[in-house]
Amino acid sequence: MVAVHGRVRVWEVFGVVILLLWWKAQGLVKLPENATVPAVLMLGDSIVDTGNNNNNPTTMARCNYRPYGKDFEGGIPTGRFSNGKVPSDILVEELGIKELLPAYLDPNLQSQDLLTGVNFASGGTGYDPLTPKLAAAISLPDQVELLRQYKEKLKALVGEERSDYIVSNSVVFVVAGSNDIANTYFLSRARQLQYDVPAYTDLMATSASNLVKDLYEAGVRKVGVLSAPPIGCVPSQRTLAGGIERKCVDTFNEAAELFNSKLSKELASLNDELPGSRIVFIDVYNTLLDAIINHDKYGFKVGDRGCCGTGKIEVTELCNHLTPTCDDDSEYVFWDSFHPTEAAYRKLIPPVLATYISQFF
Repeated sequence: MVAVHGRVRVWEVFGVVILLLWWKAQGLVKLPENATVPAVLMLGDSIVDTGNNNNNPTTMARCNYRPYGKDFEGGIPTGRFSNGKVPSDILVEELGIKELLPAYLDPNLQSQDLLTGVNFASGGTGYDPLTPKLAAAISLPDQVELLRQYKEKLKALVGEERSDYIVSNSVVFVVAGSNDIANTYFLSRARQLQYDVPAYTDLMATSASNLVKDLYEAGVRKVGVLSAPPIGCVPSQRTLAGGIERKCVDTFNEAAELFNSKLSKELASLNDELPGSRIVFIDVYNTLLDAIINHDKYGFKVGDRGCCGTGKIEVTELCNHLTPTCDDDSEYVFWDSFHPTEAAYRKLIPPVLATYISQFF
């Protein structure tokens, strides 16, 4: 983790400003007039993790090895759960902020990166407190604590007033829910004995609401919470519970839809409860579902299998340097049996961002 001592030098600030202006010129998403996004902060799971689990020896939710990252810069596996960039990177790129959103726990993190945003996400985590324990991941409340640490480091760089400005004007994204539904609930007999699906989705929605409140107390004002995806149509879930024909698992998707409905209502009420906040529910369920079912419409040839191995079950340690990969991952919606390809993210993220960006202002 970066260690910050004293204030950043003037020439360093100048260099960051020049770089920021250059990236602003590259940004593709049009912001409302007079609106600015100084930084992006990310909380969540493996969909958006950019390497925070790399140095955690207790978790299996790591992918800092080949063939992960085969299409990343130099073919380097960085801990991103894909063949290349993940939504965290594409969001900052589309907003014109910078090229990549670095992991906060990256030992090579540069102090200048704090000015434009970092990533606290941890593969394997979720809204249910049990989920990160099962995966030995960083819980969402602990990710908020990392954000508080980040804010103190930022204050040491640029002073309290500028630090408060950056945090309150940044867009903070939260991506979670898949692991709760697919793993903690449907793979855990204990959770099913404790809760039926309506009660479990209540637990998830309440946890998400409390997380947003914690972010607000930390000085965050703009929060985008992404919906749970159609987890029943992810290749691994089709294989495990979709029968011989590997169909989408309706019970999983129905749980995700129920949670999304409750989450949307919870977030809407928080806008009234938290003065000056802009809390936005971002639906990715329908967009991803359409890309999976109607993959040819998006220019993909395969929507029900990943590129790694058979594409039906391989993920994290089962997708390794000995595992063969498909000839052209740009033809696949999924990279492994759980995570989409960079090509899919590049088709899906920009229009979703363009749809919701105005709601943050």
